[in-house]
Amino acid sequence: MRSIDIHAHTFTPTMLNTMAAGQEWYGMKYTDADQRNIFVREGKIVNVHPKCRFTPEERVADMDQLGTEVQVVAIHTPVFGYHLSPADGAAQAREVNDDIAAFAREAPTRFAGMATLPMQDVDAAIAELDRAVNTLGLKGAELDTVVNGKTWDEPEFLPFFKAAESMGATLFYHPQPQHNLMLERTSKYGLNNSVGVPVEDTLLVAALIYGGVMENCPDLKVCVAHGGGPACFGMGRMDRGWQVRSEARVNITRPPSYYQSRLYYDIVVMSERSLRFLIDQVGIERVVLGSDYPFVGWDPSPTGWLQSLESITQEEKDMILWKNLEKLLGIETTG
Repeated sequence: MRSIDIHAHTFTPTMLNTMAAGQEWYGMKYTDADQRNIFVREGKIVNVHPKCRFTPEERVADMDQLGTEVQVVAIHTPVFGYHLSPADGAAQAREVNDDIAAFAREAPTRFAGMATLPMQDVDAAIAELDRAVNTLGLKGAELDTVVNGKTWDEPEFLPFFKAAESMGATLFYHPQPQHNLMLERTSKYGLNNSVGVPVEDTLLVAALIYGGVMENCPDLKVCVAHGGGPACFGMGRMDRGWQVRSEARVNITRPPSYYQSRLYYDIVVMSERSLRFLIDQVGIERVVLGSDYPFVGWDPSPTGWLQSLESITQEEKDMILWKNLEKLLGIETTG
């Protein structure tokens, strides 16, 4: 089936091999002899999903079972190294990106890659994005929704957005379930994932719009995971704020809803009604296939779930499955 999945995670060989040898990798280490859990930082432990260890051959076989033709592979988000020193952050990003590029080269018709960047140093991040896109052939970068507590509307990030725009790089935003605002309120019920993650997506959308990023960089390619959270549902309220509050108009000349259709959104919204609403709000040209591989259990698969939806036309399904991402990422599928 012709399909491109923009939202797929992995760990990398350099990381896994270093920790398997009993060494720390940029502060990360296994916590158990079975190597099933990784200490990331600040007391945070991450479970190792077996599929995040897959070789390219193993992953292709799994993709064949899922009906996915192409995956855009990126590091699992807890690995983001924004908390490291600038030197260590740059070194970690280079190692990850070299491994992602090598992974993609193993099956170039089945994989593309997204970089990670040392965003604690904007100049270094721009340099690494340039290397990742123009030397390694990656499609852009996967980014957290905050950088060491800073939101993306801070003026210091504007040169990064300008550089990404000039390179034609796609920026894919994905918050961390293990590190978001919900955990400051409660750790109950798994709300850090089911509620905290989409809230972070919404705050990211608001920062990019109200901060003037999408106005100053009209050709910037941005995709937000999980359908952008409830940002589209709340867009009427955002527009109202723009109309009645002068501080909401400081950086933008049009209402927020104008800019929402400049962003792309994946389909990890987990219900047909939510997906239909997202399409109707932002336009079918801005909705793309994403699976959150391998962490979301789709019934029967990401592509199978989408194909089963009665309220989505076949033309809309084709645009989500491959047409929009072929255009956005410059990837050709064969079907």
